[in-house]
Amino acid sequence: MTSPIATTESSAMVRARLWSRTMLQSRARAGNDGASNAEEEAVDFGFRRVSADDKGRLVRAVFDSVAPRYDLMNDLMSAGLHRLWKNALVDWLNPRPGMRLLDIGGGTGDVALRCLARGARPIVCDVNASMLDVGRDRDIDGGTPSAITWVNGDAENLPFADSSMDACATAFCLRNVTDIPKALREARRVLKPGGRFLCLEFSRVVIPVLDRLYDSYSFRVVPLLGRWVADDEEAYLYLAESIRRFPAQENFAAMIAEAGLAQVKLRNLSGGIAALHSAWRV
Repeated sequence: MTSPIATTESSAMVRARLWSRTMLQSRARAGNDGASNAEEEAVDFGFRRVSADDKGRLVRAVFDSVAPRYDLMNDLMSAGLHRLWKNALVDWLNPRPGMRLLDIGGGTGDVALRCLARGARPIVCDVNASMLDVGRDRDIDGGTPSAITWVNGDAENLPFADSSMDACATAFCLRNVTDIPKALREARRVLKPGGRFLCLEFSRVVIPVLDRLYDSYSFRVVPLLGRWVADDEEAYLYLAESIRRFPAQENFAAMIAEAGLAQVKLRNLSGGIAALHSAWRV
């Protein structure tokens, strides 16, 4: 699917490129060999290509910026649909009492809280300490801190033992990691045999006309909401671009299988705006 406005950069898109370029230039590179290595390791950061080393830092900067307003922005951007999508993830997972659940890139704990309500023992693992702080503070402010464990850790190098989790869930995280196959292999590694993997992520719209409307909304409205509500238009432009760079439903299903997970299934949500993928470690 091609964005109807992808060939004409808006002023916001130009500013985003200047913003990320400025951040990249803050790190001096030494010698031609270093430049060659960076080129070889180039990865997507939205519509830009950056070095693999720089992407992690840039993504963390995005989420550090938006963390205080992240949950509010999710409600505004999706008109509350993200709540239904997360409910669908938890319904499909069907967590049982005592289940040890790892919420990878769990941020402020939306999925973990839903699973906790069904008796699971959730662990939220996120590389962004600022997102964890928001979730932990919200948990404490509730009056009775929950049994959620909050861990600052990287999806590509999970700080957990092999075969230690009954289930791994992730929502709107994997499109932001530098090496998606590695993150999938890590999820498989920490799952017990018979453990379940579920991923909720933005995907490709499969309904004609809706795809064009969604593109226009993503690139014109979402960055403006970011400016007005979170005071960071460029961060939300990156998020819109990152959705377009994430693999389509069937391609992502193939990646899950290649990581060693089995019985891969997918479900489109809201016409493919988001998709759920399920798999098992056997």
